[in-house]
Amino acid sequence: MKKDNTTLDRKTALRLSLLRKIPNPVILETHGGVGQIWKRMYSEVPQGIVFEEKAAKAERLAIQRPTWAVYEADCVKSLRAGIGAHLKINFIDLDPYGEPWAALEAIFESERPWPTRLGIVVNDGLRMKCKLTGGWDCVSLRPAVRQFGNAAMYPEYLMVARWNLERITATRGYRLTDWAGYYCGHGDCMTHYAAVLDL
Repeated sequence: MKKDNTTLDRKTALRLSLLRKIPNPVILETHGGVGQIWKRMYSEVPQGIVFEEKAAKAERLAIQRPTWAVYEADCVKSLRAGIGAHLKINFIDLDPYGEPWAALEAIFESERPWPTRLGIVVNDGLRMKCKLTGGWDCVSLRPAVRQFGNAAMYPEYLMVARWNLERITATRGYRLTDWAGYYCGHGDCMTHYAAVLDL
């Protein structure tokens, strides 16, 4: 899928709203990219973790944020292995340009300290794929397909995303206490959502 960067202002507004609900944020960015969101949102946050697979981008991120832990690595494998557990993360920013579920599951399958309040914000690019092929292609959506049926995956994707996020985070005892989300981007193929979860 071609990357759609037309929604940066909306991504920023959603993150700002969520940051107001998470005191003393310690950020986990699963896909650092070129650091646009950090420059707009997180430059005053002293502690955080960021992953980026491409060496040149990871080097740029390390220079950009010297007090953060910067990993040149596959975030899914690294998070599942517990990388980043030295910090008590309470704000997760998932911006993969594709499906976010593998990274979210990796976080919640790993052993790490869990805060009493957790914010999660997501830029999810899976909706268009659901329109073309349904949800069975994504292993993380198969429980949702069994729950709601394949035909619901595209038209009801925001509801599906909320249900799937609640399902995954409940494995650590979290309950959803606040939610916001919308479709955006070219042809509404992107889904942005943010959640506050409490133990």
